[in-house]
Amino acid sequence: MLRFAAAPANASPFSAHHRLIQPLQACLRRIDGWMAAPLSAQQAVLRLSLYLVLAANWPLWLQVARIGGGPGAVLRTSAALAVLVACGMAAILAFTAWTRGMKLLWWLVALVAALAQHYMLTYGVVMDPGMAANVLQTDVREAADLIGPRMLVSVAAVMLLPTWWLLRLRIPAMRPLRQAGRNAGLLVLALAMAAGTVAATARDLAPLMRNHPQLRYLMNPLASLYSTAAAAVRPALARNRALLPMAQGAALGATHAAGARPLLFVLVVGETARADHFGLNGYGRDTTPALAARDVLSWRNVRSCGTSTLASVPCMFSPLGKDAFESRKDDTENLLDVVQAAGLAVLWLDNQSGCKGVCDRVPNAFASEGLPREARAALCPGGECGDEAMLHGLDERLAALPAGQRARGVLLVLHQMGSHGPAYYKRSTAQAKRFLPECRTEVLADCAHGELVNAYDNSIAATDAFLGRTIDWLRAQSARYDTGLLYLSDHGESLGEYGLFLHGMPYSVAPDVQKHVPMVAWLDASLARREGLSTACLRAGGDAALTHDHLYHTVLGVLDVRSPTYQSALDAFAGCRE
Repeated sequence: MLRFAAAPANASPFSAHHRLIQPLQACLRRIDGWMAAPLSAQQAVLRLSLYLVLAANWPLWLQVARIGGGPGAVLRTSAALAVLVACGMAAILAFTAWTRGMKLLWWLVALVAALAQHYMLTYGVVMDPGMAANVLQTDVREAADLIGPRMLVSVAAVMLLPTWWLLRLRIPAMRPLRQAGRNAGLLVLALAMAAGTVAATARDLAPLMRNHPQLRYLMNPLASLYSTAAAAVRPALARNRALLPMAQGAALGATHAAGARPLLFVLVVGETARADHFGLNGYGRDTTPALAARDVLSWRNVRSCGTSTLASVPCMFSPLGKDAFESRKDDTENLLDVVQAAGLAVLWLDNQSGCKGVCDRVPNAFASEGLPREARAALCPGGECGDEAMLHGLDERLAALPAGQRARGVLLVLHQMGSHGPAYYKRSTAQAKRFLPECRTEVLADCAHGELVNAYDNSIAATDAFLGRTIDWLRAQSARYDTGLLYLSDHGESLGEYGLFLHGMPYSVAPDVQKHVPMVAWLDASLARREGLSTACLRAGGDAALTHDHLYHTVLGVLDVRSPTYQSALDAFAGCRE
């Protein structure tokens, strides 16, 4: 007969469970006690620096591993970079190592590191000053496209431990003079260790940094802090720059003689369009049927001035050209200033995050301004306007320009939303989507490559439809104006090639897909005759190597604006004037 021992009278059904969680509770108490232990401010910043090296630099370690060079070389390089990042952070934070009042600042530094790591891992970007400037100028619509559940999880994974630690951290009071001495000692020690590491590993680090300069912008959060500071300081420095005049001597040419019809020329500044995804340029998909049906001219070998809107737009409107523009010490007037000074009316319409200073001295407006309620509901679902909103009420907008200038001609600039990512699926309407299934998330790496390309190609097709409607509107104006259009994108886009997404890589290391942009023109017959342009000649020159440097001079040429800054060698139309 089996006999069972009676349970003790005081036994509880939860005793076994209690015995299991006791070790966990003890472990948590020890961790909490370790986190709550008093530390000097110097010890606190050292711990934070070491934590960020380990938790927020995965893009750097992954890139070093991709570069390779053998396990030994990868290990040596990673160790050296880890020391440099830790020493750099300790040196910076030494200036903040004072009291518990600095804990919020340290938490914000960790948050910057967590956010930067998420976007570097998700999109393959690097945190150079150009990217930081783009972030600072991002509007609410663009920022919303970059926020999602994955970002929150990614940031929380990095932030949970330092948040708990900083909440529990106790920093004993210390005399200010002694505190300053310790801070100075920490700074000197960090700089000395960094210098020693560089000296000891120069043979490995020097060629690595020379051949892979993007590595310096993956050192997190050093790169983010440096680049953000540089991007914030640059506008202040720019305000102190002189504005060099470029409009002296600007005048209208002979085609504007008395009795001549006024010009109406539309310059469309595209957004994030790749030349190799335009059907006009030989792409395997017919993404540009509207343009093909309107007998446009297409240049297939055009390179941008930069890899972001902030870099490209001011550069492409400048008379200086890329090299001189980037090395300039003072700002200059641009294409719009010269055209306006010559006597033509100018209007900039924006459906993006602004004109980056280009339109500051000419009439300008956002596409959403002045839209009636019904039009806004149709054209701006969810608060974001499609590019077609720029065509609504255009006649009224032109009529509001100065009558004297309008009688001579109008330069109208339309700045597109275009193919702005990562939410490519938002750039085309449900009725217009031709390539399905498409990627419908902002985390592009989560999408199959084909779905990502479908979403992007739908946005290109939307641009094609918008340009087609713009040309139709210009044709409707042909009874009063000689009309024409030039479209040129500001930069290209990465769609997962080499593990990169979006754009904004430093120009020297950016892949060609971020720099190879489409350029398209349409001229009505009266404008071509007026300018003596042979469209057959222009079409034959579609493979000519052009850059954003050509825009300034090409537009002056087609508008017949005479200026000392004009260079016929950079006028894409000059060789086809009869």
